[in-house]
Amino acid sequence: MPEEELVELKFRLYDGSDIGPFRYSPTSTVAMLKERIFSDWPKDKKIVPKTANDIKLISAGKILENNKTVGQCKVPFGELPKGTITMHVVVQPPLTKKKLDEPQKKFFCSCSIL
Repeated sequence: MPEEELVELKFRLYDGSDIGPFRYSPTSTVAMLKERIFSDWPKDKKIVPKTANDIKLISAGKILENNKTVGQCKVPFGELPKGTITMHVVVQPPLTKKKLDEPQKKFFCSCSIL
């Protein structure tokens, strides 16, 4: 694959540090990027994803879907000069059924007027 076809990406973590930059084929999927981020995640961070599915990638203000390709995600950058694209990384475990089904705690005031 010719060098000019590869897209250079780096991933900005919650504390401002970066993973990368790495070069990816435009046919690489967001799921593949998440796997790479998960495997390269710094061990000294306070927040650590348990799986690649806990990672959300944000580019141009949009959360990227796993089935999208790098080529589809870089469309807004098409007119920018060649360079490294920064994607933001958020760790957010998926909601489980248990969390969705938990009843909301209600607090009541137990004041008595005498």
